[in-house]
Amino acid sequence: MTDPSLKQTLMMNQQAFIVYNINVLEEMGLAKINTLPFAARVLIENLARNMDANIIQWSDIVAAANFYGTCAQTSELIPFYPARVLMQDFTGVPAVVDFAAMRNAVHEAGDDPRKINPLVPVDLVIDHSIQVDHFKEKNAFFLNAQKEYERNKERYQLLKWAQKSFDNFRVVPPESGICHQINLEYLATVVSTKQTPEGLQAFPDTLVGTDSHTTMINALGVLGWGVGGIEAEAVMLGQPYYMNLPQIIGVNFIGKPKQQITSTDIALYVTHILREENVVEKIVEYTGPGLRYLTLTDRATISNMSPEYGATAGFFPVDEHTLNYLRKTNRSDTAARVETYCKACGLFNTHDHEIQFSKRIDVDLSLIETSVAGPSRPQDRISLSGVKERATKIFDLGNRKALQINPENKPQALTNGSVVIAAITSCTNTSNPYTMIGAGLAAKKAVEKGLSIPWYVKPSLSPGSRVVLDYLKGSGLMDYFQALGFNNTGFGCMTCIGNSGPLDPFIEESIKTNEMDVMSVLSGNRNFEARIHQDVTGNFLMSPILVVIYAIAGRIDIDFKTEPLGISKEGTPVFMADIWPEADEINHFVETYVHEKFFKDQYAHIFKGDKLWQELEVEESTTFKFDEASRYIRNPPFFQDFSLDLTDLEDIKDARALLVLGDSVTTDHISPAGAIPVDYPAGKYLIENGVKPWDFNSYGSRRGNHDVMMRGTFANIRIKNRLVSDTGGLTVKFPENEQCYVFDASQKYRDEHTDLVVFSGAEYGTGSSRDWAAKGTRLLGIKAVIATSFERIHRSNLVGMGVLPLIFKEGESFESLGLKGDEIFDIRQVNQIKPNGLLTVSALKDGKQIRFDVIAKLNTDIEIDYIKNGGILHYVLRQMIKN
Repeated sequence: MTDPSLKQTLMMNQQAFIVYNINVLEEMGLAKINTLPFAARVLIENLARNMDANIIQWSDIVAAANFYGTCAQTSELIPFYPARVLMQDFTGVPAVVDFAAMRNAVHEAGDDPRKINPLVPVDLVIDHSIQVDHFKEKNAFFLNAQKEYERNKERYQLLKWAQKSFDNFRVVPPESGICHQINLEYLATVVSTKQTPEGLQAFPDTLVGTDSHTTMINALGVLGWGVGGIEAEAVMLGQPYYMNLPQIIGVNFIGKPKQQITSTDIALYVTHILREENVVEKIVEYTGPGLRYLTLTDRATISNMSPEYGATAGFFPVDEHTLNYLRKTNRSDTAARVETYCKACGLFNTHDHEIQFSKRIDVDLSLIETSVAGPSRPQDRISLSGVKERATKIFDLGNRKALQINPENKPQALTNGSVVIAAITSCTNTSNPYTMIGAGLAAKKAVEKGLSIPWYVKPSLSPGSRVVLDYLKGSGLMDYFQALGFNNTGFGCMTCIGNSGPLDPFIEESIKTNEMDVMSVLSGNRNFEARIHQDVTGNFLMSPILVVIYAIAGRIDIDFKTEPLGISKEGTPVFMADIWPEADEINHFVETYVHEKFFKDQYAHIFKGDKLWQELEVEESTTFKFDEASRYIRNPPFFQDFSLDLTDLEDIKDARALLVLGDSVTTDHISPAGAIPVDYPAGKYLIENGVKPWDFNSYGSRRGNHDVMMRGTFANIRIKNRLVSDTGGLTVKFPENEQCYVFDASQKYRDEHTDLVVFSGAEYGTGSSRDWAAKGTRLLGIKAVIATSFERIHRSNLVGMGVLPLIFKEGESFESLGLKGDEIFDIRQVNQIKPNGLLTVSALKDGKQIRFDVIAKLNTDIEIDYIKNGGILHYVLRQMIKN
């Protein structure tokens, strides 16, 4: 008997398209489509279109419809086939290195290396490498770009080789913008089309990305989220992304925001609320009457911060705002296709139907206040009126103002609480013309009143696309940014990911010598410890408007209602309210100066690149020739001695704890992206191999070299290992009780053939999708991580590298069990592991044993297979060679 099908023909622009229309389910009596969350509809369409009676059967589609129709709590495993993959260069380089290594492994196995090739379209945007070396200079951007190429030539040659040597692989060259903003403004189609043997097919644009903020695209009605680089590589090779059907939480926006409220304020408020609601591994879908007050770019800021509030995605269904944005960004033809397809196939939000969610959370936009988040977590929101009190308490600023550093007797002195970095940065906010124009108007008013920025503040402006600079120049506002020192420093992530560059040597030395607590303010999405700059203690997220205002104030401990920003040319005090732009003024500038032509011109040649890119010479070849002398790109050890034979998993015996960590350990803590300290193992390795300290570049730029990255694992200068009293990448080597670097201890354990485990608290692996946080863990010899809870992407990455993610049973923890970390640990019967099954851990010390059960956080049978194969890539490679 033939299974039913949702396949239909839809005419669009006088062409016939094959579509899979989920409205047919309602005709069959299987679902009330108008009440299903829109994200659920996209997932069901994906199942229906990829049904093959092997991996996906008709019963899977019916089960998904029932799950969302009944708001069930227990879900089924589904295979999800994203339409495309998005990458950035920090995570893209190791992925390309893995592909090159897999090609070599297939070649050595006597098979065709061209089997290793992306089967779905991949876009890699180079945005993570440019750094704020030059600022307050008219040609700062050019100088930073020049330095970027000097540092990253080998990496860029690899990416250009990949562009030439792989099918379905496009590279957006450096100096173009940030991947998520380019995705929003250009790459995303909302409705994709492709030629199939049956004819031309139309379907929802979906994606996974190797950056956690891939979620930004959900603002456009495109379902997508961040995954580990390892998982993305499997998707590129045609594997489905396996997951349990996620619960979909409805966030019901009501009320209207006050005039002064920005999209940043809304995003920080939502982040705070949803972190408390625990939406990890769930999709959040936004609904309600308040949506009408949110522009598409407002929505993008909220969707961008999905990782910060813990959700898999923050989804805004397609509606009139979507169509208007597509038209304004030079995609009128796309808008017409999207409107026809979505209205015909039940994917257009008319806001007329009551949607059934697993849970509904009301958010009253009218209650939101101007706010910031900090000093070290995005969910730690502080109302602007309370920042001075909060910062003063955290950093004890009330008792530490006696220290005043002012070498040239300037109007303001460097002291505790001073703002030393002020960065308008990140796609999170630079994608929104309203906040960028608002910041420009604030700068204009400040300059006109004679205000300036203190000598110790390092200002920078790094837009997420070239379009931003077009409308800032066209409106005349760029002149005022530059007058304050906010020159364009480059088109890339920059300060948001820690590429803030060095501070003035005198300032850095003053901070270190006097053990000062200084601050950064930025319009980014993350502010973890040591992320922005290693010498900066507190990092505060805020709107671009507030970045300008805090830069002028020069300190974090200011009450903007009662204390002036400075003194005007006329000698009168100037308060924040005097330079804050009116909403009508911002709207007028946006309508007048943000033109469709800017998008048309900037994206006409987006893949061509500048002269520096065009002059990079590479050879096209089937396999990549790794240079043994390179300290950027090396053949990784993951596929050395690769065998098609599969052996049983071994028990973890006589293991030692390499680290004992607390709550909220981020992937920045595990695998830092910023500066490489000279006296740390990675720095020593580079010096031993002839690299001068000034040529170290960053950890992130050297992710193509496993020798650097494994030495950098757990080497964040702020990581707190409870086995030692000091912060930094230190541990204790047992049984000698020798304190040493984590890497050095791991190598001593390796020589002794000792298994290793890591213990942690809640939210282990929060933050970036950083696959090297898992790869480095694997290369250090760690067999399992035992935590109170894991963040979604890092848990998947650990599985993808063959490392067991285990969680304590409810109510238990490292502390409650009386563990100290110097015990000997056994985990038996690992080969009998089941999804979310129990394993027993025994901890032995001085003849006394503590036994406790842990839950194997492996959600599916396929994840068990990944673990048994030593990781997802080994699993895929074995399948491809055998077939």
